[in-house]
Amino acid sequence: MLLAILSDTHMPKGDRALPAACVERCRAADLILHAGDFMREEILFELQSYGEVVAVHGNVDEAGLRRDLPAERIVELPGGVRIAMTHDAGPGQGRLERMQRRFPTAHALVFGHSHMPLHATDPATGFQLFNPGSPTERRRAPRHTMGIGRVADGAVAFELITLD
Repeated sequence: MLLAILSDTHMPKGDRALPAACVERCRAADLILHAGDFMREEILFELQSYGEVVAVHGNVDEAGLRRDLPAERIVELPGGVRIAMTHDAGPGQGRLERMQRRFPTAHALVFGHSHMPLHATDPATGFQLFNPGSPTERRRAPRHTMGIGRVADGAVAFELITLD
């Protein structure tokens, strides 16, 4: 199973649009995960035109998104893989351990908020943190990014994709 993973799209804003390489990966994916901060509902609808979307709301999302999307969730995928999702995973210090305690049945957590790509794994448990960064608003990150995930044999492997 192929996942396209996004967060912090922050659209519409000026002439901002999802990069063509991002759209291509979303269309090719079996499932799109979005970790919040769409900003407006029409961006969720745009993503849904590319494929099935599972999402959480972020701190800048309009009222309709906050009403319709949970703040956190766990996605059950083939092979028993469980990916937790939330927008803000809190401070970097102790995040990996804190998120393992918060989502004890999950294999991984996908989150956003910082716009800073991150992939970290606990070597003892295999629990992973993955922040795909932002395809549209990089802020302090050096590049616009998104992620992909490959689910196979009861595990998920994440990869950060640079879009520019």
